[in-house]
Amino acid sequence: MRKEFSDLRCLTARHIKLFFKDKQTFFMSMITPMILVALFILFLRSVYVNSLVSALPEGVSLPDRVVNGFIAGWLISSVLGACSVTLAFCSQTIMVNDKVTRRMEDFRIAPVSPVVLSVSYFFATLFSTLLVCLASLALGFVYIAACGWYLTAWDVLGILGNLFFSAAFGALLAVIVEYFLKTMGAANAAATLVSSLYGFVCGAYMPLSQFAAAIRNTVAFVPGTYGTVLFRRFFLRGALAEMENYMPTEAVATLGDIFDYRFYFFGDLVPAPVCFAVLAASVLLLAGLYVLIVVLASRGRGKKRGKAAGSED
Repeated sequence: MRKEFSDLRCLTARHIKLFFKDKQTFFMSMITPMILVALFILFLRSVYVNSLVSALPEGVSLPDRVVNGFIAGWLISSVLGACSVTLAFCSQTIMVNDKVTRRMEDFRIAPVSPVVLSVSYFFATLFSTLLVCLASLALGFVYIAACGWYLTAWDVLGILGNLFFSAAFGALLAVIVEYFLKTMGAANAAATLVSSLYGFVCGAYMPLSQFAAAIRNTVAFVPGTYGTVLFRRFFLRGALAEMENYMPTEAVATLGDIFDYRFYFFGDLVPAPVCFAVLAASVLLLAGLYVLIVVLASRGRGKKRGKAAGSED
């Protein structure tokens, strides 16, 4: 058991170093947050502010600090909601590259358990994704503090916990998908596709409330969407509570619906604990599926080697 843990630690460290050493892969992993920030600076901020102001009751105005703090929370929740998945797909290309360069065959010849090797890719992807997301979160906290800080200690803890489960979901999804890819072209295409589309699916580029009912009902089946909704809950709760000092509670609730503070599954409100339960259950389900895939593949390779040895005899 001690050897397995030592192998897991060394392999995980090796994958992490390769990811951060490869500047092209690291740059590609940062495409989604850079796109979000660029869109926010150039277009989305004014759109969000106008949407918020237009939803206010007649004669009601909010202090600039409340408005800016709310919009800043929306931006950072969007960045984390999208990047927790898209970054995982980019960092996981290390496994595909090992297949292309045949390093994977070297690992399999070495006295390393195939299960340990496969699990090391997951832990490396999770660590790399969390590290970049935590760095983005730290910068986001600085930005929110400059615009308007309404987060409590419980909000910060909730954000960190949700970030871990969202990153675990993204890492597991990435290792399962890219486990079956054998070329860097396919891996880069998968990473690019996820980076381009997932921001829309999880509501990072535009609130899900602005989509047609059919689209909202469809994305309700994507577990990662619930991670983004939880980010909204933690980042926007304090600002919405502050707004209740300036306008009726019903108007604040309307703003919460517009900006996905609350999420509805086929018209029924999904409470925050249910959102967390869906995300956590998805992580457990994907973890079980990945272990099953790895074990079955390992047994399949063992049978092939046995047949090959028998034929040589």
